[in-house]
Amino acid sequence: MNSPATSVRTDTTGVRALLNRLADVLARLVHQDFLMLVARVSIGAIFFNSGRTKVEGVLSVTDSAIALFENEYRLPLLSPEFGAHLAAYAEHLFPLLLVFGLLTRVSALALLGMTAVIQIFVYPDAWPTHLSWATILLLLASRGGGTWSLDRALGVK
Repeated sequence: MNSPATSVRTDTTGVRALLNRLADVLARLVHQDFLMLVARVSIGAIFFNSGRTKVEGVLSVTDSAIALFENEYRLPLLSPEFGAHLAAYAEHLFPLLLVFGLLTRVSALALLGMTAVIQIFVYPDAWPTHLSWATILLLLASRGGGTWSLDRALGVK
């Protein structure tokens, strides 16, 4: 008599077999390295675009960004000027590193920390958005940038 685990492997007909074949096809069509690249670029774009709203020119932090930290964000332990500069620079540096797959794990952890600060201190009701960001960042922090990354080319997992 087959155990349930054995029957999963030997079932070649029916809905279970169809779903397993579909899973195999999708796994071959959508390679993990492609998924890691898409994860890096997508989360990088979110943070980079946010950083661009805080600056003029290349990296000149705007008065409106400082006012945002003064009036809306109100982070504890950080002056609005320092917070605005820190966020603007981090939202440019770490996403660029992610896109290239350089220091992927460190960059993902830095942006995960930023996400936690935003969730806890700034927009606690936006947890569905922050949870989706955290999921992508945790994937990158735990798995690295994938084969198509500068990390891999430099021999870093």
